[in-house]
Amino acid sequence: MIILTTSAGVQQLSVIPRTYTSLFTMTVRDDSTNVLKQYDIDNATTSGNYLNWAVTFLPTLAESHFYDLHLYVDYNYWNTNYNFWNLDEQVWNLESTSIEDIYNDRIFCTDQDIDQLNKNDHYRMNEGKYTFYNGYDNTYTVR
Repeated sequence: MIILTTSAGVQQLSVIPRTYTSLFTMTVRDDSTNVLKQYDIDNATTSGNYLNWAVTFLPTLAESHFYDLHLYVDYNYWNTNYNFWNLDEQVWNLESTSIEDIYNDRIFCTDQDIDQLNKNDHYRMNEGKYTFYNGYDNTYTVR
């Protein structure tokens, strides 16, 4: 699972995909509203086993929402993969239905600091919504 924030700025993503490419399409679907947003990524780089890219989510991601992330190469777009079009025996003007899945995952959006590995900070669902009041002296026992 990928954890992102509600920031309106650029956010960095890093995944280990099935196929490494610098041009692909990313779709993000909100599980709560079922709204699908598509982003064309053309600036991805490979560093070791990771595929890294930056994206600005517009509209911004909503706090405490889950999203489905889908990365794929749609060969229906021209110049996505030169070899595919050069080796294809179909007429170039016909639309192709070939889509290559690169990666699927889930995104969770929160502005909380989560560091389970080093600081043992876990996500708290009621953070900032519920405060515990401990103003009573509950040491007295009624007999």
